[in-house]
Order: sequence, then structure tokens, then C-alpha cells
Amino acid sequence: MPFVYRLQKILDFRIRKKEEQLLVVQKAQQDVYIAEEKIRQNNAEIQQTIQNKKSADFRMMEYYDTYLHHLWDKADALEQERQRLQAILDQEKQKLVKLEQAVKVVEKHKEKQKEAYLEEQKAIELKQFSEIGVQRFFIHSREEAEEQELLQQLKELEAAETDEY
Repeated sequence: MPFVYRLQKILDFRIRKKEEQLLVVQKAQQDVYIAEEKIRQNNAEIQQTIQNKKSADFRMMEYYDTYLHHLWDKADALEQERQRLQAILDQEKQKLVKLEQAVKVVEKHKEKQKEAYLEEQKAIELKQFSEIGVQRFFIHSREEAEEQELLQQLKELEAAETDEY
């Protein structure tokens, strides 16, 4: 009879929850990467605007300054968004760690149960072999006793035959 783990449904459920959480963590990580990419693009745009301002007409300086202030405000907003997304990512990772620990606990329990099952099966098998050995011993003993009895009867017959002659 093969090993059947009685908490297999719980283990499957926890594994499924862990895999779902892993997808959530990956999505949160992707959101952080997107936010970081937006920050890099904004910083590149700031640098490009500063370069363009240096070679621009003096009448455009006020527009460049206004646009740079807008880009710096946007950079601050993007950084706050990145920090918020990073905090979400950290929370989701903590949930994932807890779910992984829960799965490991049940898997460890399953391994212990399987080891106990295998030990029990070995004990049953040894008991069966022991019973077979005992049965063989008794059969062998009975056969030897029957042989001894037959030999005794044969000797008695031979002795009886020699007495008759």
C-alpha cells in the first residue's frame, strides 16, 4: 500500500497560496522597476533640459526654469511613488516568506510521516519474514519428527523381521 499523506490537501492549498503570492511579489517588483525607469527617464529629461537651456535664447530662460521646476516636482512625486511601491513590495515579500515557512512546516511533517510509514512497513515486513521463518521451522521440525518416526518404525520392522527369522 503506497504512502498516503492525510494532510495533502492542506499542503497543496498552501503551495497554491505561495505560488499566488509569488506572482503578487513579481507584479510588485515589476511595478517598482517601472517606477525606477520613470525616474531615470525624468532625470534624463532634466539633464537634457539643462543642456538645452545653456544653448537657448535668453528670452526662453523663464520657460526653461518653469519646465525644470515642473520636472523636479515630477521627480519628487515619482520618488514618493517608488517608495510607496517599494513598501508594498516589502510587505508582499514578508507575506511570501510566511507562506514559504508554512509550506516548509507541512512538508517537513509529511517527510516525518513518510519516514514513520516506511519504518512501520519495514517492521511489518520483518514480522512477516519472522512468521514465515517460524512456519518453516515448524514445518521442518515436523518433517524431521516424521522422518524420525518413520526411521523408528523402520527399525522396529527390521527388528521384528530379524526376530522372526
